[in-house]
Amino acid sequence: MKSIIQTLAIAGFVVSTASAFGAANVTGKANFKGKAPKAESVRMDADPVCKKAHATPVQKFDIVVNGNGTLDNVFVFVKEGVKKEAIPAAKPGPLTFDQNGCMYTPHVFGMQVNQPLKIINSDPTLHNIHAMPKTNAAFNLGMATKGQTIEKTFTKPETMVRIKCDVHGWMNAYVGVLDHPWFATTDNTGSFTITDLPPGDYTLEAWHEKLGTQTAKITVPASGSPAPVEFNFGGQG
Repeated sequence: MKSIIQTLAIAGFVVSTASAFGAANVTGKANFKGKAPKAESVRMDADPVCKKAHATPVQKFDIVVNGNGTLDNVFVFVKEGVKKEAIPAAKPGPLTFDQNGCMYTPHVFGMQVNQPLKIINSDPTLHNIHAMPKTNAAFNLGMATKGQTIEKTFTKPETMVRIKCDVHGWMNAYVGVLDHPWFATTDNTGSFTITDLPPGDYTLEAWHEKLGTQTAKITVPASGSPAPVEFNFGGQG
């Protein structure tokens, strides 16, 4: 007797082993313990186009403490425990990375190996996209025209890859490149959700550009969801 997966595969469907065996969502938060640092503004005076793009000062993104005492822009991913056969066969579509208002959007994000990265210049000023990986091939490309797009990929897993603009020194971003889809970035409530993780034992890592890394061991049960995970980063006081 054929399994459900075999039957669907014969019918021409691409089947994720994750969804077939009771995968669960892993949720959690990245907390900031201690006194939040004073917010600093980005000085954009050097480029009138950049300065004009914002009615109010833009705050730096390096440490963003939310109103509920959590951290934005923490990259959380499964570092250990992934089984190759559980990785979905379906390939992810292009991911958009924008230069808008002389800021990179998103600031911290994840993508998979060989996933297309569509890079857009939405500003009427010169930018360059300077990726500085250690494992993948670096690239440094000028983008002088509003609406210009280029597409790049990373061919090997690497966490994290820094991206900067050599024209505007405040523009920085970070991307985690993985060979699986189980990653997320915390939002403005400090929350993250990693979807459809198959049952098993895993190590999660939470990365922050200034505050380092934290790890947590989790078990995804055969049915139901694991308890929410909390990472605690911190200052003093």
